Amino acid sequence: MTSGKTISENIKKARAKLGLTQDDLAKKADIKYTTLTKVESGAVNKPSVQTMANIAKALGVSIEDLLR
Repeated sequence: MTSGKTISENIKKARAKLGLTQDDLAKKADIKYTTLTKVESGAVNKPSVQTMANIAKALGVSIEDLLR
């Protein structure tokens, strides 16, 4: 099982690669900004599948890429 830290780091890296701010990504993924900040900070280490799917789609990666 992957740790929340890995998920948060992978989201941050993918977001930075695309030059998106947290606000940009939250809007693009159609999730609340506060949800994204909690996931990225590791406060939420088991985000819902729907949240992960939205983030992955917005970043143009697979959910598996975010879990590695």
